[in-house]
Amino acid sequence: MKSSPRDSTAIALPRDASTTAQREPKVSQILPLAGGDPLLVALPRSSPVVWRVNRPTSQVKVSSAICVMLCPGSPRSYDHHRATPCRMQLFGRKKTTIGLDIGSGLVKAAVIDHAGATPELTKVIITPLNENAIVEGEIMDHAMVADAIRQTMEAIGAKKPDVVAAVGGRDVIVKKIQVERVKDAQAQELIRWEAEQHVPFDMESVELDHQILDPDGDSLEMNVLLVAAKRDLIEIKRHLLTDAGVSPKIMDVDAFALHNAFAMNYPDAMQGVVALLNIGNDVTSLNILDDGVPILTRDLTVGTRRMREDLQRDHGLSSEEAEQLVRGFDRTPALNDVIASRGEELAVGLERAMSFLASSSRHYGQTRAVFACGGGSRTPGLLPWLGERLRMPVQPANPLARLAVRDGAMEFLSTDEVAPLLMLPVGLALRTVS
Repeated sequence: MKSSPRDSTAIALPRDASTTAQREPKVSQILPLAGGDPLLVALPRSSPVVWRVNRPTSQVKVSSAICVMLCPGSPRSYDHHRATPCRMQLFGRKKTTIGLDIGSGLVKAAVIDHAGATPELTKVIITPLNENAIVEGEIMDHAMVADAIRQTMEAIGAKKPDVVAAVGGRDVIVKKIQVERVKDAQAQELIRWEAEQHVPFDMESVELDHQILDPDGDSLEMNVLLVAAKRDLIEIKRHLLTDAGVSPKIMDVDAFALHNAFAMNYPDAMQGVVALLNIGNDVTSLNILDDGVPILTRDLTVGTRRMREDLQRDHGLSSEEAEQLVRGFDRTPALNDVIASRGEELAVGLERAMSFLASSSRHYGQTRAVFACGGGSRTPGLLPWLGERLRMPVQPANPLARLAVRDGAMEFLSTDEVAPLLMLPVGLALRTVS
């Protein structure tokens, strides 16, 4: 994949598909993409929480920071556990990667050791954030967020960590397009011209990259996965990390990191059309995959924050009481109306995305299943309600289902409580950095 030589870091596409301002742009909607795309709950402590998750299973993956860069090869030839930017492959890879997920309530880090035959999760750090530090993706308190990142990295204890972070939201566009089949020498210029028709940004303000999905095809047109990210968005995230003392080796795209972890843990879901919902605190990320290739991603502006607010307003609950209901294990009558209203928003968002695909692609098949992760996926009764509403299976997606986890005690919470929060940081840490 081609990229501009503006920086030593790079934005990478999924292995499968493969500014100094102090306020981050709102992350409200990722526009339709084509080829693969947190619930944050304030914990009752201000110091980082270290969770060593004790559960046997198997593997992990990555991406970099300012230029957009993809490794050659179609998605199907991608190694799901190694997604190293091509220009660095001569020097070998380090053994440990830290996936850093900065959410609107928690800063989460997953540490994965790549030294063995399969990746192994060795540590999880979760640092609570004030619920107003980040709102709908916009950083409201830069210093507070930077301090939480710093605490998280100190708890990990790595001296020279290989950190992978990510950007996402409406200022990141991922889209599958079809262009005339041309030779490699002509492809870059042609795809840049085509990108101007699909990317609603000033082309001088974005980092652009692409992956040809069927390089060996013989049809007159070829399928291309296009990704564009506003340069300011990347610079703002890097500025925040720099203030926290972190130099990311890779800046990934949220949708691709989620896809990476999901594909590794659910290989059977890489056939046919499936949807992945990452139900977070402010935003729910929707990814639709067709035979393992992301074909559309959107952010739906509904999450557990709104559920808690509904409970407080309609039932006179305190924020702590509302939090306990949303994070609990039993469905209560007070949750019924909230699940119906906010669940309907999720269902309508998914149905609109599927309708868009059906109207824009002759080859789009019917979605056969929905998987859900993120803290919101644990809301009692939500997934069964969605399954009935959508008339299709809706099941939880566990980022530890096939990931090897180093032996260790569950020091604070059970795997069931922690796992739903980890799809994004695990997907980031699955990247290997050379």
